[in-house]
Amino acid sequence: MFLSALELRSIIESSFLPKRCQCTLSPDLSMTVKVYGDHETDRLDLLVTGINANSLNGCREINELIAELRHDLEHNVASHPVVLRSKPH
Repeated sequence: MFLSALELRSIIESSFLPKRCQCTLSPDLSMTVKVYGDHETDRLDLLVTGINANSLNGCREINELIAELRHDLEHNVASHPVVLRSKPH
């Protein structure tokens, strides 16, 4: 991982604005991303766990992850309010 955990979290969380996004990183560099429906409720639209932050070694990998998460969000909000799955990125 070439960025600090704080920088990586900031990039991912800001990429989902105006939605609220919370990105957490565990000590083993396993990442969890939660995207909420809006700023007024705690309705969870997407939950992805088990993302390997070690594999995010550059802008391309980070952009690909964000694109995958946005794709999941778009398709899951329409069909299911929440998706809980592990993403071995």
